[in-house]
This record gives sequence, structure tokens and C-alpha cells, in this order.
Amino acid sequence: MANGQEENVALVGQTSQSSTYAGSVPEYAIDGSLNSWTHTNEETDPWWRVDLLKVYNVNRVTITNRQTFAWRLDGAVIRIGFFPDVYSNTVCGVISTLADGATATFSCGGMEGRYMVVHIPGDGKILSLTEVGVYGTIAGNSLLKSTTF
Repeated sequence: MANGQEENVALVGQTSQSSTYAGSVPEYAIDGSLNSWTHTNEETDPWWRVDLLKVYNVNRVTITNRQTFAWRLDGAVIRIGFFPDVYSNTVCGVISTLADGATATFSCGGMEGRYMVVHIPGDGKILSLTEVGVYGTIAGNSLLKSTTF
């Protein structure tokens, strides 16, 4: 935490995704640029994941959609938890729709976990993210928790 502000802990994590289309690697979602984005192949249940490398109490997640093809993110599910697989973690939020280039914030209420996963259930889906933020405090540190909430 810098100056009492939560930091984007995704920036120190390790990213991965279910597949990569045309060189749009998972790291693009945490590179700070609005001119790059992740992109999976068209597939069943595509996903993007960040391993935060430590357990955090996640207060919120931000997702920035790409400037085009915004509808591709419709129905995406955000999960926080202890497991690297898609479905074992608890749902923090669902992106019903998000406009081109828009950013949405999802309150996770201090959900505890090491992994944050975004996935789109269904066949013939493409997952593409411009930027992702995961904000929280290291789990078990009551001093940080009390100053964050």
C-alpha cells in the first residue's frame, strides 16, 4: 500500500490464458497500455488467470474492455480463490455487458484467494481483455485490513 492507497497486486502476478490468438499474450492485461489486449482463440469456456503469488483479501477487481468487439466480454465471470482451475473458485462478479473501452469495478468484499480468473462459459467464445486490476491486502495482516476497509 502506497500513501494509504491499495495497489494493483495483479502487476506482480503471473498471467496465463486458455489459448493465445495472433500473439495477444496474457501479460497484455497488466501492461498498463490501453492499446494492447489479450485474445484467446474461439473456443469453449475461454479463460484468463493471474496467480497473485500470495494469498490476498481481494476488495475489488477492475476490468477494462477493448475498444472494439465489446460484446465478446458479455457474460464473463470473475472468480477469486485458492485454485488455478476455472470453476473451483468463488464468483466475485459477472460482466453482463461492458461498452467499448469502458472500465467496470466489481466489489469482492475481501474475498480471500491467490488466483483471480476471468472466464466466459459457453461454446464458440473469445475472451479479450485490455486491462485488469486486482486490489486488496495480504491475507492475515490485520493492521493492513483495518486501514483498508
